[in-house]
Amino acid sequence: MAFFSIIIPTFNSASTISDSIKSVLDQSFDDFEILIQDGCSTDNTLAIVKSFPDKRIICCSEKDSGVYDAMNKAIKRCEGNWLYFLGSDDTLRSNSVLKQVYEVLRFTNAKVVYGDVNIVGNNTHYRLNGNGLYRGETSINELFDENICHQAIFYNSTIFFEEQCLYDLKYPILADYMFNLSLAARQEFLYVPITIANYNVGGISSNISDTNFAEDKWEKIIVYFGTSLAKREFYQRKSLIRITGRSFIKKKEFGYAFKAFFIYVLLKLKM
Repeated sequence: MAFFSIIIPTFNSASTISDSIKSVLDQSFDDFEILIQDGCSTDNTLAIVKSFPDKRIICCSEKDSGVYDAMNKAIKRCEGNWLYFLGSDDTLRSNSVLKQVYEVLRFTNAKVVYGDVNIVGNNTHYRLNGNGLYRGETSINELFDENICHQAIFYNSTIFFEEQCLYDLKYPILADYMFNLSLAARQEFLYVPITIANYNVGGISSNISDTNFAEDKWEKIIVYFGTSLAKREFYQRKSLIRITGRSFIKKKEFGYAFKAFFIYVLLKLKM
């Protein structure tokens, strides 16, 4: 069993996959496996992957229904204690990243640990911190507005194998965001000031909207977080919660509608 399972989904990634793999193989900490989950590439992706003579690289090429389906398939093959997802056009930031993260993970009880990423490309909408990184410690309130970068996060394997969590394919672009929202409602998230990866903003999530996610987001937040949303820190969310309550009524989901309006009233009382 490896300590880290590094999952890299690929599809026609010949121009970038070599750098991604090298950034993992060059790590000073070497207790990892690399799972390449390929979606039947028609370019030289597979030939490039197979050119690396390292037994820690496990490659599987099969049809999938998108990147999150590929990730779900790879998860089921993982043997590591901690799972990490690296884009095929992204790289680990330095050769010591896994070593630095390992020193944190071996002592923490948190099941979700995240750091920062260095943005590569033309950034038009990601909020950076003072060091030009995306983006520092993220509160629950901030998570409601913007996701934590997927390439910054390490997940304990128990999330997938004991809790049986996978990515919801209803959200083809932002399933990782919905996944993080669901986890944040019940798991401790630990931030560490380590720059994990170079994140290429040219990926699909940077350029295409996810209509299903946009429609479901606040309904899911109310389902996940429930009355914990009645804290004063969420006071400015009260109008969104009221609107979402009306949405539940239209769908005849009266239990959730009652919960939403109950939260709204509690927040109003905190005025």
